[in-house]
Amino acid sequence: MDTIDVRGPRFGAAVTTAVLATVLVTSGWVLLAWQALCFAVGAAAGVQRSPYGWVFRAFVRPRLGPVTETESAAPPRFAQGVGLVFALVGLAGYLWGPEWLGVAATGCALAAAFLNAVFSYCLGCETYLLLRRATAVRG
Repeated sequence: MDTIDVRGPRFGAAVTTAVLATVLVTSGWVLLAWQALCFAVGAAAGVQRSPYGWVFRAFVRPRLGPVTETESAAPPRFAQGVGLVFALVGLAGYLWGPEWLGVAATGCALAAAFLNAVFSYCLGCETYLLLRRATAVRG
């Protein structure tokens, strides 16, 4: 099982929170496109290989104490895919309208990132676990 330092996704969520808040303030679709790319890399290659994961590994983690807690990489990876969907819907709203769709989708992604960054509660991860349990009961 592929495991990751639990502090990495939380760091990524903090950066994502700042990026998405900036998108909402500026209606900056280019910055939202960057965030969508970060989500896409995290979903496809894993959060540890995303741009924010690289920054965490190269600059933040060496300044922290040793890893004391790890988690499966699958739930955060799924959460990145969920974030990607919201970012793409947000991009569509900002680029082609209606603009409220871009604001709403970005706001939802911001709320989820904020919960993870501040309270260490990952909505996408919890959704992943609920889906796994639901499919295990049926299968």
